[in-house]
Amino acid sequence: MKKADAFEFYRRLAEADPAPQTELNYVNPYTLLVAVALSAQATDVGVNKATAALFREVQDPQAMIDLGEEGLKAHIRTIGLFNTKAKNVIALSRLLVAQHQGEVPADRTLLETLPGVGRKTANVVMNVAFGAETIAVDTHIFRVANRTGLARGKTPLAVELGLEKITPKPFMAHAHHWLILHGRYVCKARRPECWRCPVADLCAFKPKTPPPATTSKALSAPLVR
Repeated sequence: MKKADAFEFYRRLAEADPAPQTELNYVNPYTLLVAVALSAQATDVGVNKATAALFREVQDPQAMIDLGEEGLKAHIRTIGLFNTKAKNVIALSRLLVAQHQGEVPADRTLLETLPGVGRKTANVVMNVAFGAETIAVDTHIFRVANRTGLARGKTPLAVELGLEKITPKPFMAHAHHWLILHGRYVCKARRPECWRCPVADLCAFKPKTPPPATTSKALSAPLVR
C-alpha cells in the first residue's frame, strides 16, 4: 500500500474510533501483563470473566505468589491451557519480585525474559501500560495487514516491521488497537464485512464480499446491538 493510502486508511479508522482501547480489563501494568499472558488462544471476553474476581483479590506479584498456583488455577480454569498459564504467571511473578522490585519493567527486552511472555505480549504491555509506539501482531492484525495490503508478510515479525514502516507517525500510538478491532469486528476471518468497511476502497482484497441477503422479515426486525 502506498504511504498516502496508508495515511487515509488510518485517518478513517481514527475518525470512526478516536480513542481505541484494549478490551481486556485490568487495574495496573501488572494485572495487564497477567491478562495478556492469559489471553493467548483465548478470547478477551473469556479472560475478563476469569479475572473479574481474581483482580479484586490480586493486584501485584507478591499477592499472586501468596495465592499460589492452585489458587490461581481455581480462577482461570475456564481458560484454555490454564495449567501452563498458571505456572507461567506464578513464575513471572516470582521473577518480578526477585529482579524488578515487584514492578513491571517498561522495557520490551526485559519483558520477554519473563516466563510465558513473548514479543506480542511484551508489545501489548509496552503500548497499553507505557504508551510505547509498538504494534503487537496477533491473528487479527496479521490477517488485516496481509489481506488489505497494508503490510504483507509471512511471519508476525515481518508484518510488525512492515507496519512500523508504513504507519504514519501520528497514528502509531493507537495503530495496534485500530487494526485489532477492525479485524475482530469488520475484517473477519471467514467472511469480511466489506459492505460496511470504511477503508474498502483502499483495500487490496478482491472480490469484496457483498452484504448478506435481506428479507422482509429481516428488514422489519428491530436493530439489536
